Amino acid sequence: MAANISCHHYSFSQFITTQKLFSHKLQSKCINISSFNDGSSRQFKILCSSKKSAAFQPTNDQKDKYSSIKKCAISLALAVGLISGVPDFGTIGAANATAITPALPDVSVLISGPPIKDPGALLRYALPINNKAIREVQKPLEDITDSLKIAGVKALDSVERNVRQASRALKQGKTLIVGGLAKSKSENGIELLNKLEKGLEEFQKIVEDKNRDAVAPKQKELLNYVGGVEEDMVDGFPYEVPEEYKNMPLLKGRATVDMKVKVKDNPTLSECVFRIVLDGYNAPVTAGNFVDLVERHFYDGMEIQRADGFVVQTGDPEGPAEGFIDPSTEKTRTIPLEIMVDGEKAPFYGETLEELGLYKAQTKLPFNAFGTMAMAREEFENNSASSQVFWLLKESELTPSNANILDGRYSVFGYVTENEDFLADLKVGDVIESIQVVAGLDNLVNPSYKIAG
Repeated sequence: MAANISCHHYSFSQFITTQKLFSHKLQSKCINISSFNDGSSRQFKILCSSKKSAAFQPTNDQKDKYSSIKKCAISLALAVGLISGVPDFGTIGAANATAITPALPDVSVLISGPPIKDPGALLRYALPINNKAIREVQKPLEDITDSLKIAGVKALDSVERNVRQASRALKQGKTLIVGGLAKSKSENGIELLNKLEKGLEEFQKIVEDKNRDAVAPKQKELLNYVGGVEEDMVDGFPYEVPEEYKNMPLLKGRATVDMKVKVKDNPTLSECVFRIVLDGYNAPVTAGNFVDLVERHFYDGMEIQRADGFVVQTGDPEGPAEGFIDPSTEKTRTIPLEIMVDGEKAPFYGETLEELGLYKAQTKLPFNAFGTMAMAREEFENNSASSQVFWLLKESELTPSNANILDGRYSVFGYVTENEDFLADLKVGDVIESIQVVAGLDNLVNPSYKIAG
């Protein structure tokens, strides 16, 4: 089977005979929608079936309510698209979106306030820390992004308020922030705090000089300091990985990789380096598997195998195998579905949040950002992911931020943090020249790439 997810392009056909493409079937219990390209890659599909874990025992009324609402919402949206001939979910009209809205709240992640879409912010909030003082510095600095949407000099007035609020929060909360640093990292954390303090003074001067062009770069610099301070608050790895996975390659912390892609047939872009932050705090097995494959140079020279405007996908090796064949076992190495939920101390393994009955749970690494990175897998096998990865490019009416039907069904383990916009320019056949770990390799434990054979 293919490791497949699809929400973007579809056609109303009953079967495809090629090995690497799958049909679109409309069934009473499940709807499969597959995105078709030129056949150069195995696709990945959205799970639509509903299955409850043994630990969750809802009443019959609850079962009917949740499964019926979910299926009706998806069925209605698909029916509208198929009947009207709309080519993708991203172009379903507002009237159609409104028609399905009432069916979504009971089965979607619901969060008050606008969704966070910035990859840096998502990574900061995903850290396993609880320090209100540093968050009160972080928030007004992040709000500068919205302030810059205001036209004219009024934007700088709003930015000035943000900077003053952040400066005040740092001054008032510095003792609590320093107290929250891990002992082994306190020296580096204090150095970053001093840089942050000085940077805020420089930021105030930028605003006073009405230098709007310098605002965004300075904001990014200071938020990097904030993120560094917050990472220095994490003392060790916060939980034990389950026994059955603890001997696999694990990323116990974070790592940063640079993916260099050679772009073909594009007069304005010949190559691009994408910086990706991998989050092992919330997906140690998934991120560890990927870093291990990177160190094996598994992806070097591999082509982009799907690029349809909805996702970019790669990781399907040549030949009949659909994943990485471990030389030590001569079998495909697979990893479990791994989902960390806000408020939990460790990830859930092997079951979707729907199967667990956690319909309103918020994932720590949601499909909110352009360039969200996740593992593809077989449709009905939660633990079948191996080497195929994808990056989400856009939202649609069925995949809005914070009410996303992908959340809790696929293992997210990182975000593209630099040059993410250029993901939309990639095409099938573009070549990944290399992926290199540039930071955090020391957080990888049980690396299989060091084992001969």
